[in-house]
Amino acid sequence: MESAEKHARRNKIITHVVLIIVSFIMLVPFAWMILTALKTNQESISVNPFYIFPHNGWHWENFATVWKSYNFIILYKNTLLMIFFRVVCACLTATMAGYAFGRLRFPGKKVLFTMVLIQMMVPAQIFIIPQYLMVSKMGMLNTTFGLVWPGIVTAFGTYLLKTGYEGLPMDLEEAANIDGCSIPGRFLHIMMPLTRSSMVSLGIFTAVFAFKDLMWPMIVCPKAECTTLSAGLAKMQGQYGSEYPTMMAAATLAVLPMVIIYVIFQKQFVEGIATSGGKL
Repeated sequence: MESAEKHARRNKIITHVVLIIVSFIMLVPFAWMILTALKTNQESISVNPFYIFPHNGWHWENFATVWKSYNFIILYKNTLLMIFFRVVCACLTATMAGYAFGRLRFPGKKVLFTMVLIQMMVPAQIFIIPQYLMVSKMGMLNTTFGLVWPGIVTAFGTYLLKTGYEGLPMDLEEAANIDGCSIPGRFLHIMMPLTRSSMVSLGIFTAVFAFKDLMWPMIVCPKAECTTLSAGLAKMQGQYGSEYPTMMAAATLAVLPMVIIYVIFQKQFVEGIATSGGKL
C-alpha cells in the first residue's frame, strides 16, 4: 500500500515537472517578443545567445513609434467588432441549423448536411473570390459588414452543434411535445440552453479564427482605417522589415486584446475547450 502511494506521488511530481517545463517552453516566444520590443535594432540582431535583456536601457519609444504610425485604437475597434459580430452570427445560425439537422426530420436532410460536410472539407481559399464579388456588388468593401460576411454561417459550427443536440436525451423533447410545446418553444426553452457548452466552444473557436484571419481583411478592407490587427501587422512588416524591435512592439500591442479577453473569460475558455475536446 505504501509503495503504491509513493509510486502515485512520484508520477504526480514527474507530471507536474513536465507540465511546468512545457509551459516555460511555450512562454519563451512571448517573452522574447516583449524583450525584443524593448531593445535597439542592433541589440535585437545580436547573435550572442546570452544577449537576452536590453543592455542599453528599456526602449519604450518603440511602442510610441508604432502607435503613432498606425492608429491602434481604430485597429482594435475593427478587430473587436469583427470578432463580436462573427461570434454572435456563428452561434445564432449554427445553433438553429444544428438543431434542425440533429433533432428534426425534413425532406433533403441528408443531402443538405452532406453539403455542409463538403464545405468543411474544401479549403476556405476557394470561397474568397465568390465572397469578394458578393461583398463588392453590395457596395460593402472597407466596412465592418464586409469583414463579418464570411463568418455569418459556419459549417464547422453547424456540425459541432448538431453533435451537441444529438447527445441530449430524447425524453426531454418528447415530454415537452406531450405537454403541447411547439418546435420553436422546445428549441428556445429546453434544447438550446442545454447546449451552452457547445456554443461556448464555438464562440471560442470563432473568436480565435477571426482574430487570426489575415487574407480576407487584406482583400476586402485594404484601407488602413478599415482593416484589422492581423492585416495591419502584415503592412507593418513591409514598412519595418528590418526593424525588429518596432515589429515586435506592434506584435505585442496586437496580442493585447486576446490576452485581456482570455483573462476575463478564462473559466469559459477552459470549460469550452474541455467540453469540445478540441485544440486551438
